[in-house]
Amino acid sequence: MFLTKLTLNQQSPAFLRDVADVHDMHRTLMSAYPELPPTATYRSAHGVLWRLDTVAPAGIVQYVQSHTAPDWARLPDGLLLKSAEVRSLQPVLDAIKAGRRFTFRLVANPTRCIRVENGAEKHQRVPLRQHAEQIAWLIGKGDQHGFVIPASRQGPPDVTASTIPRLIGKKRQPHPITIAPVRYDGHLVVTDPAAFTTALTTGIGRAKSYGCGLLSLAPTQTR
Repeated sequence: MFLTKLTLNQQSPAFLRDVADVHDMHRTLMSAYPELPPTATYRSAHGVLWRLDTVAPAGIVQYVQSHTAPDWARLPDGLLLKSAEVRSLQPVLDAIKAGRRFTFRLVANPTRCIRVENGAEKHQRVPLRQHAEQIAWLIGKGDQHGFVIPASRQGPPDVTASTIPRLIGKKRQPHPITIAPVRYDGHLVVTDPAAFTTALTTGIGRAKSYGCGLLSLAPTQTR
């Protein structure tokens, strides 16, 4: 697997177009991967997950993970401030073992399903707004995906949940999409290496085409 760091030029026409519509951003990223037959699921076939991160001083980087080697020369001219940085994810995968503790970052789309009365009964997904609900959502995903969030020294789960700018997709008809992403930063402990590896390679939660689901890991610093 491959992990790429793209340092984006926020003044480029391509970035300004893409940041205004997440559908365009998705299409720009997927241009770096080989075309597939129409029956194929394009993003999941290449295992593409991505996330925007703000870095000091006032820069934006985009992390992109994929099964397929990308060709970043296909990106629009001027989109990058410097060459794409690509590395293998294999050392991270090799480090996954039961009981291993990692520092992590995840941008996810925590939601719940509610019943809506609108002529006919139907269900609708709504974002989780309360901090406690957002943390509970992640803990539930840990049960599903082979990890736990340990307690901090103060007692609560060792993770923070931060609301970040909405992701808007204007081109889906009849209703545009609006995603309310949450960024999680903290520590986790692997309980089921197989399930955890699947989560790492395929993503966590919904809206994976639109900047959610990518789990990034780093070794926990010992003191």
